Amino acid sequence: MAKSIEPNIADLANGWLKSYNLDYKLEQESLNTETDKALSDYFTKNGGSGANRPDAKLLLKDKNLDHFPILIEYKGYKDKLVKLDASGKVENRTAKNESHFKNINSFAINGAVHYANALLHHTSYTDIIAIGMTGHKDESNNIQHEIGVYYVSKSNFGIGQKVGEFTDFSFLSEKHFDAFVEQVRTLSLSQAELDKIKEQREKEIDTSLVRLNNDIYQNEKGLGENDRVYLVAASIISTLGIPGKVSPLEKSDLKSSTEKGSTDGEIIVRKIEAFLGEKELPEQKKELILTTLKNTLSTDNINKVKNGESQLKRVFTKIVDDLGIYYKIGLTTDFTGKLFNEMYGWLGFSQDKLNDVVLTPSYIATLLAKLARVNKDSYVWDFATGSAGLLVAAMNEMLIDAKNTITSPEELAKKEAEIKAEQLLGLEILSSVYMLAILNMILMGDGSSNILNKDSLQDFDGKYGFGETDKNFPADAFILNPPYSAQGNGMEFVEKALGMMNKGYAAIIIQGSSGSGKAEAINQKILKKHTLLASIKMPIDLFIGKSSVQTHIYVFKVNEPHHQDEMVKFIDFSNDGYTRTNRKKSSNNLKDTDRAKERYEELISLVRFGKSKLTIFTENEYYENTIDPKNGADWNQSIPVDTKPTLQDFKKTVGDYLAWEVSNLLKQQMGEGNHSGK
Repeated sequence: MAKSIEPNIADLANGWLKSYNLDYKLEQESLNTETDKALSDYFTKNGGSGANRPDAKLLLKDKNLDHFPILIEYKGYKDKLVKLDASGKVENRTAKNESHFKNINSFAINGAVHYANALLHHTSYTDIIAIGMTGHKDESNNIQHEIGVYYVSKSNFGIGQKVGEFTDFSFLSEKHFDAFVEQVRTLSLSQAELDKIKEQREKEIDTSLVRLNNDIYQNEKGLGENDRVYLVAASIISTLGIPGKVSPLEKSDLKSSTEKGSTDGEIIVRKIEAFLGEKELPEQKKELILTTLKNTLSTDNINKVKNGESQLKRVFTKIVDDLGIYYKIGLTTDFTGKLFNEMYGWLGFSQDKLNDVVLTPSYIATLLAKLARVNKDSYVWDFATGSAGLLVAAMNEMLIDAKNTITSPEELAKKEAEIKAEQLLGLEILSSVYMLAILNMILMGDGSSNILNKDSLQDFDGKYGFGETDKNFPADAFILNPPYSAQGNGMEFVEKALGMMNKGYAAIIIQGSSGSGKAEAINQKILKKHTLLASIKMPIDLFIGKSSVQTHIYVFKVNEPHHQDEMVKFIDFSNDGYTRTNRKKSSNNLKDTDRAKERYEELISLVRFGKSKLTIFTENEYYENTIDPKNGADWNQSIPVDTKPTLQDFKKTVGDYLAWEVSNLLKQQMGEGNHSGK
C-alpha cells in the first residue's frame, strides 16, 4: 500500500484555515469546555474509552449569531474520503446495528461524522459541520486532494447530509460563511428518506437497550425490577434540561459524595425538581413523580461510595452513554415502550400479567389511531395506557394533521400545545409502567399532564385528572390494547370507555376469543349503544416472542346502537405484508416482504369506504355481512365456503365412483380365479 501523505494534506488544509484568519484548533488543543468534554465522554473510533481528537476544529458564528462547530478529519490515501451504504448514507453502522469502527477509522468523513455525533449526544449544539479531506500524490509527485462536507444535525437524526462539492475551505472564511450556511439551510430530506433514517435509528435503540439492560442486570446487583425502571426515568429526565432555564445534568456533576445534601441521589432529585417546576406540571402530579423516584434515588445502598464511585453514578453514566443521543435528537418513537419491552421480561409478573403488558408495535399503534379517525381536533383516551405508546401514536397523528392544515405559525404553536396538554388522557394502574408513560410523554413533548395512575374501571369518573378537574374529558376517539386477563379478555374496558363518550370512533386490538364467545354478555351490552363497523383478523405472530394469542381489531362508531341490518366489514389481515422472526441476534426481526405499508393504507381505506377500495387484498380477504346485535359471539366471521357442487364436480364424482366400481369388480374376478386354481 502507498505511504500515507496525511501530514501533507493537514499542512495544505491548515494553511488555508490560517490564510482565512480563522481561530482553528489542532488535535491536542482545546476548542471549549463543552466540546472538549463531549469528545472525551463519547466512545472512541475504536469503541473504547479515551478521547476523540479531530485533526482540526473550529467554532464559527453566522450573521444570526448561531454557532456551528466545524470538525475536520484528514486522511492521506486515495479513495479514503467516505464509505457510504447501499442507500448513499455515511455507513457508520454495521448490519447488526453496531458501530462500524473499521469505516470510522479508515475514512475521513466517517470519522468526522462520528465526532459530530459526539457533540449531538453530549452538548447543546444541534447543527454541526463534518469535513473530511484526503489525497494522494500523482505520477508527477503533485498532491491531488478530495474534500467532503456533511451537515450533521438533530433534523437529520445525526446521519449526515452531503452539502456539496468543494475544492478548498474558503466556504469557512468570514466572507463566504453566511452563504454556506444558507446553502446548508436549504438542504432537505424527503419524508421517505426521513422515515428510513428514523427506522434505522429505532433499530439502533433496540440494540442499545439490549446492551444496557444486560449490563445492568448482570453487573449491578441489588437493584429491584422497579428500581431499574425508575433509574432510567430519573436519569433521562435529569439530563433533558430546558434552554436558558435548567441546565442538563452532566456525568461530572455527580461527585459520589457521602455528605448530607450532596449525595448523587440528592443531586439528581434537585435537577428533576427544577425540570418539573419549569414544565409547570400540576403540583399533585409533580409530587407523585418525585415521591416515586425518591424512593429509589435516596436509598443508602445505591448512594454508597465504593472505589470512589457510587452505584447510582455508574448506572447513570451507562444510561446517558447508551441512550442519550436517541432522545436528544428528537426521535418521535415510543422510546420508553421499546425500553419497557426489553425490561418487562425481568419484571416479576405472572404469565397472565406478562401477556397484559406486552408492548403494542408502533405501526399497530398508528393503525389504531388512524382507524379511530384521529385528527388535530380529536380528544383521545386510552384506559390501559401502558408505556403510552398508543397515545404517542395518536399525538403524532394529531400533530401531523395540525401541520398540514394550519398555515399560521402562531396558531400552529398554540394548537400543538393544546394537543399535548389538553387532548390526550391515559390511565395506567401499575406504578412502574405509569412512570414509563410519564417519561415517554415528556420525551415526546410533555403531553403528560393527564396521564393518571388510576384504576380505569374502579376509580375513574371521566374527568380531567389535572387542570380543570371538574370538567369531563370530551373524548371522541378511543384506542386500546387491554390486559387480556381482565373480564371478557378486556372488553369491560371497552364497555366503560364507550359508555362515557357522546360521539366519535374507537379502535381496539384484543384477543380474538372476545368476539367469539368469551365476552358474549359484555358485547351484547356494547351493541345496544354502539355500532360495530369492522372486525379485522390480525397475523397470529403479531406479538412473536412475547405472546402467541390470535388478535382481532374491532372498530366502533360511538353512541349509535347497532342496527340488525348494519353491514359489518370482516377483513382477514393475516397476511399484512410483514415477515416476523424471533432471532435474538437478528438486527431486524420485522421485514416488509409484500408491500406491507401499502396493505396497511388499504386496510384503513377499506374500513372507512368499503369494497370499492379493494386493490391489493383479494376478495377472499374482504367480506361484508350482518351480525345479530343480541348474539355477541358472531364478530369473527369469514367468507363462506361455497358448498354447492358444480357440473364439473358432479362429473368428477361420478367418474371416480365408476372407476372404483370397475376396480372392485376386477379384484373380485381375479380373487375368484385365484381361489379356484389352488
